[in-house]
Amino acid sequence: MPASAKTFRDLHHQTTVLRLPNVWDAGSARLVESLGAKAVATTSAGVAWSQGYADGRVFPVDVAVGVAQSIARVIKVPLSVDIENGYSDEPLTVAQNIKRVLDVGAVGINLEDGPDAPELLARKIEAIKDMAARNGLDVFINARTDVYLASLVSEELRVEETLKRGRLYREAGADGLFVAAVTDLEQIKAIVAGVDLPINVLARPGLPSADELAKLGVHRLSAGSSMVLNLWGQAEELARGFLEEGASDAVTHSSMGYNQVQALFGH
Repeated sequence: MPASAKTFRDLHHQTTVLRLPNVWDAGSARLVESLGAKAVATTSAGVAWSQGYADGRVFPVDVAVGVAQSIARVIKVPLSVDIENGYSDEPLTVAQNIKRVLDVGAVGINLEDGPDAPELLARKIEAIKDMAARNGLDVFINARTDVYLASLVSEELRVEETLKRGRLYREAGADGLFVAAVTDLEQIKAIVAGVDLPINVLARPGLPSADELAKLGVHRLSAGSSMVLNLWGQAEELARGFLEEGASDAVTHSSMGYNQVQALFGH
């Protein structure tokens, strides 16, 4: 079983940035753990696609729980699950959905505001923390705000709106703030200084390196769906070439060895 929520929480309070190459199934989770990842976090988009669903709050909770359980079975580091909006607008229902992923081994979640009112996410956070306290559970809630990712406000208001939401989510009980798609150094500095929570940013073109982000006070860097999108692109290229040309070299070049992959799952 994965490590505790305390272990995961402690990883957000170090001098180095917690780097999370987000995964989409048990195999990818085991791979990144074998490469030295301190924790494993899912990408909701990658998980949805791997299970044959579109991304965007339409993913069945039962399937999400099943994927979390399969990942927890093969790793020992902490597991955080991207649960989107909790798959409900009702805070108590969201809390019960979160309990299900905690019961199968997750110790952290990502929970987003998206187009919803920030007050709704705050109520969901409160309901989750109350559920956890009543059941003797602990959970690291990484509250994701889409102020930048979805351009929820005009550019000149984004820092102010992020600070407002970050403080609201902190008061509700959030353990971290995920400001997806922010890349400007001065804006990152302002957010770090203005919200008393570990700040998580998303890998984007032009974003400073992890070491530079650490100097700015950032504590967590997520790959998001970037890796799985890269792999979809490579798979498309390989499959197209094989279908069109029928050449074996195209699909066997640069692959990991069979025994190397098998060893990841040995007992």
